[in-house]
Amino acid sequence: MNKMMSVAEAIRTRRTVRHYLPDAVPAEQLETLLALAMEAPSSWNLQDRSIVVVADPEGREGLVWASGGQPQPQEAPVMLVFVAEPQAWREDRSDVYEQARGNKAWSEEFITGFAAASTEFQQGLAERALEREYAVKDAMIAASYVMLAATELGLATSPMNGWDEDKVKKVIGIEGRDDLTIALLMSVGYAAEKRVHPGRRALERTVWREQHGAA
Repeated sequence: MNKMMSVAEAIRTRRTVRHYLPDAVPAEQLETLLALAMEAPSSWNLQDRSIVVVADPEGREGLVWASGGQPQPQEAPVMLVFVAEPQAWREDRSDVYEQARGNKAWSEEFITGFAAASTEFQQGLAERALEREYAVKDAMIAASYVMLAATELGLATSPMNGWDEDKVKKVIGIEGRDDLTIALLMSVGYAAEKRVHPGRRALERTVWREQHGAA
């Protein structure tokens, strides 16, 4: 039995992989990744992010088109499209409250106050045109969870840039949906290449104490 990888080991050994073996990702592992993604923290517990799993050849070919011919959708057996849902706060959230109530995590008093405060906060974001930004942040946190969990399972991933949002929306069936936005594309599979860590700058270049740029 393989030794369980720690979170620190997953962070240090994860690499972005662009080329994949054709081997399928076991369904059980894929379900584990999706479940762990949804465990990611979410502002006001809105859970304003979702994932579209694209595994059929036709869908992956569509993502090749949407990403300008990049190899990941061509080779990886699974593509994950992280969708941010900026308008989620306007929808019925009774299921979220019911679950928290059932888990004895939130009291009735807390739920009442939380519901009012979260709505007020989101209204403030809407007035400042920041709803999209907050939802994308939540989706990106979920994507980070997937990358680390995949590494622990022996799978490779690649968080992708360079795609056309309108084309991605068309591929996953949300064409014209201005209430949804694409946060990230991610390939998942078994690596067909070994990527060497290029290194990171020293903390003295990238970490500051109290104020940015402070000595």
